[in-house]
Amino acid sequence: MNNPKNIDIKEKFVKDFELFESKLNGESKSYLHSLRKSALEKFKTTEFPTLKDEEWRYTNIKPILETEFIPAVNSAPVKVTTGDVEKHLYGGFDFYKMVFVNGIFNTELSDLSGLPANVTVKNINQFNNEELDKVKEYFAKIEESDNAFNMLNKAFAYDGTVIILPDNTVLEKPVQVLYLTGSDTGQVLSSPRNLILAGKNSQAKIIISYQPLNDSKYFTNAVTDVYADENAIIDFYKIQNESEKAFHIDKIEITQKSKSVVSNFSLSFGGALVRNDINVLLDDEYIENHLYGLYLATDTQHVDNHTFIDHAKPNCESNELYKGILDEKARGIFSGKILVRKDAQKTNAFQSNKSVLLSDTAVVDAKPQLEIYADDVKCSHGATVGQLDMTAYFYILSRGIPSDLAKSMLIRAFANDVIEPIKIKELKEQLNHQILQHLHSKDF
Repeated sequence: MNNPKNIDIKEKFVKDFELFESKLNGESKSYLHSLRKSALEKFKTTEFPTLKDEEWRYTNIKPILETEFIPAVNSAPVKVTTGDVEKHLYGGFDFYKMVFVNGIFNTELSDLSGLPANVTVKNINQFNNEELDKVKEYFAKIEESDNAFNMLNKAFAYDGTVIILPDNTVLEKPVQVLYLTGSDTGQVLSSPRNLILAGKNSQAKIIISYQPLNDSKYFTNAVTDVYADENAIIDFYKIQNESEKAFHIDKIEITQKSKSVVSNFSLSFGGALVRNDINVLLDDEYIENHLYGLYLATDTQHVDNHTFIDHAKPNCESNELYKGILDEKARGIFSGKILVRKDAQKTNAFQSNKSVLLSDTAVVDAKPQLEIYADDVKCSHGATVGQLDMTAYFYILSRGIPSDLAKSMLIRAFANDVIEPIKIKELKEQLNHQILQHLHSKDF
C-alpha cells in the first residue's frame, strides 16, 4: 500500500519535472528526454525503500523525504570560481578535467585539451545524434534492482559524464571529474548520470569526486554505469566528501567481460546520510574484480555500504576489502553479498570487512554473505569490529609521541590496506593527508 507521505513527495517531483520540461524547448522531443519521461512513469509506481526492506533495514531515509529539494535544472545558477575548483581537485599530476556545478557541466572550468581524437570524454548534453546512437542501449537500460531514488536520478539526469574508450586505447592521463554541489538560495537536488565504456584492450584511470561548494543542505543522487570489455583495465576512484548536512545516494553498476580487470575504490568522508550501492556482474571467464572501501564517520554521520558481486561464469576472481572508522554517535553499515552461480566453477572470491570504533556510542552493522551453487570454488568472507590496538598505542606513547598523533598513526595504519593499492602516487599521498587532516579536524 502506498505511503501518503510518499505520494506527496512524488507529486512534488512530478510538478518539478513539468517545470523542467517547460525549459527544454526543442530538447523536450529528444531521445534522452523520452528516457527521462519513461523513468518518471516508473518512478510514479516505485516505492521509496523503507526499514521493512531487507536491503535498507538499517538506513532510515526519512530525513531525505522530509526535505524539499529543488532539482538543479530548476534552481538558480551558482557562481563558481577557479579557486573553488582548485581547492577540491587532486593535483600534482596531469589529468583531463571535467567540472560540474550542481550536476550541470561547466565548460569554462573544465579542460580536456590534448585528449586523443578517438577518445570520447563529454558531458551528456554535448552528444550529437550520431554519438548518441553508440550509447542508446546503455542509457535506455533500467535494471530490476532500481529503486525510487534510481528512477528519480534517471528522470532528472540533465547532465553527467560519458567516457568512451575505443578498442586498443590506453589513456595515459587520468580523467578527473569534479562534482561541486551546494547553493545559498535553496536546497538543491543534483542528479549526475555517468557512463564509462571501455573497449577491448583499453586502459584508463578515472576519478569522480563529490565535493561541497558550501555547508548547505543538499542531495546528491547519482548513478554510474561501467562496462569493461575483453582485456580492459579500469581503475575507478569514487571519492565522497560532501557537506556535513548533505545527503548522498550513489549506485554504481559494473559489468565485465573476459580477462578484464576493474579496481573500484569507494572513499567516504562527508555527508550526513550516505548510501553507496555497488553491483558487479562478472559476465565471462578469467575476470578479475577488486572492490576497496574506506569510510570515516563521526558525530551522527550515517554511512551505508552495500555491495553485490555476481560470479555468473567460471574461472573468475573477486577481492573485496572494506574498512570503517567511526567515532562519537556515528553509524556504519556494511552489507556485502557474493553470488556464485552453478556454472561458475573455479571461482575465487574473498571478502573482508573490518571496523574500528573509537567511542562507546558508535555502531557498526555488518552483514557479509556468500551464496554458492558451484562446488569447485575458493570463497571466504568475514567481518570484525573492534577498538584500536592499545598495546601498540601505549608503545607509541612510550617513544615520546603525543597521544593525538599516536592515535592518528594507528588509524592511518589501519586504513593503509585500502589506500596502498591506489596506482596514482600523488592521489595516494593526498588521500593519506586527507585522512589525517580529517581525523584531526573532526577530533577523532
